[in-house]
Amino acid sequence: MTPDFALEKKLNKWAYVVSAVVLLLVGMMRRYKVEVGVDFSFLPPFHATLNAITAVILLIAFWHIKNGRVEQHKKMIYLAMGTSALFLLSYVLYHFTTPETRYGGEGVMRTVYFFFLITHVVLAAVILPFVLFTFNRAFTNQFERHRKMARWVFPLWLYVAITGPICYLMLKPYY
Repeated sequence: MTPDFALEKKLNKWAYVVSAVVLLLVGMMRRYKVEVGVDFSFLPPFHATLNAITAVILLIAFWHIKNGRVEQHKKMIYLAMGTSALFLLSYVLYHFTTPETRYGGEGVMRTVYFFFLITHVVLAAVILPFVLFTFNRAFTNQFERHRKMARWVFPLWLYVAITGPICYLMLKPYY
């Protein structure tokens, strides 16, 4: 398979646009609320579940590629991107329509919570375009470049997928 650099360039432009739109929406959702007449308070456990499922899928994808099962790896990555996209849409919907829940813990647990929350949020914002760029490299048959990027993108994406449910479980008593 021949690398398709022209397609990668086009896809990377879309990755920049999607990343910018997502960051803009996430930045706006704390300031603006939309009244829709629907109670979306059921979504936080759904978000945590999607993140946990994504983490499991990523581990399965990793196992497949380490065992030379490229097609299965590819399917798992498509699935992980799908669960992540569904999470993101649902998360933005929830935060545009629902008042913010504040963490009420104290002491060491407060510090632990905010460590996980801050690293989760910062890495989620930073990793999004790189997940897309890594995907684009594989999609355009640039497998060596894909591998080089995936070596550091994968653990960060996995960290974000794992810390999301951790933050939810720590915040759950305050919903």
